[in-house]
Amino acid sequence: MNADKLKGFLYGLVTSVTFGLIPLFTLPLMQKGLESDSILFYRFVAATLALGTMMLVKGESFRIHWKDVPLLIVMALFYTASSMFLLYGYEVMGAGVATTLHFTYPIFTTLLMLVLFRERASWVTWLAIVLAVGGVARLSLQGTSLKLDPWGVFIVLLSAVGYASYIVSVNKSRLKNLHSRKLAFYVFLFTALTFTVKNGVQGSLQPLPDLESVGLVLLLAVAPTVISNITLLLAVRHIGGTLTSILGALEPVTAVVIGACVFGEAFTATEAVGIALILVAVVLVILTNRIKEGVDTVLKRIRPRHA
Repeated sequence: MNADKLKGFLYGLVTSVTFGLIPLFTLPLMQKGLESDSILFYRFVAATLALGTMMLVKGESFRIHWKDVPLLIVMALFYTASSMFLLYGYEVMGAGVATTLHFTYPIFTTLLMLVLFRERASWVTWLAIVLAVGGVARLSLQGTSLKLDPWGVFIVLLSAVGYASYIVSVNKSRLKNLHSRKLAFYVFLFTALTFTVKNGVQGSLQPLPDLESVGLVLLLAVAPTVISNITLLLAVRHIGGTLTSILGALEPVTAVVIGACVFGEAFTATEAVGIALILVAVVLVILTNRIKEGVDTVLKRIRPRHA
């Protein structure tokens, strides 16, 4: 494995682990009475300010070409759709079902790469996708009613398509070579503007109730937003959108570990099986080329004997 691919896998793992920290910061905010639109507004405004400050300190340019603005807005809309529709799904159906449906995004990523760019995934990749989705289902569906609301299913699948579209646009658009911090900054900026308009029209923005809430919003903005998005962009550039999306299966693993260690939730055998499936999927992703080469070698040795 070359150095670039190794970096890509490491970036993908960091993306998954940091993104999986979202429940650690959002659950306490929800317990304080904040609704999803207000949380998303504060999250992306704080992320934009944090990343902008980082760029100012490093002396990085904010300059972009005007022709790139429409594409950045589209990418921000994909990101907004992913965040917004997933939370709406939580309100319509159980969180476990919604999480499992959302994690079909590796399938949509692979299909978009095939339909739009004729990039075929190997059988190893498809096997990893099946194991990853199965593992997420084991983690998310235990004890959950499977009475599915068709409208809820549609909404959460929109969230999966939105995230897959964002990953593919990062991988294949002309903005692929834009500096990762600058690209993330403008995605956050336009996403924050979207939620500003939404909350303004609805008049639904809630004030942060206390200093603890401010701290939680800042942590939410930095770890599972700024860090995870920058490493996501770097992972996509090094190993592509499909493999990066499969590594995202570690997001619910992180959430389960946090639930057990921080919130005192029970860790069951079902969860252990789900984590095992996900870890196997991650290993398959990392060793895809070696597995394919090994299988091809074995088949070449077997075929002459039966010729």
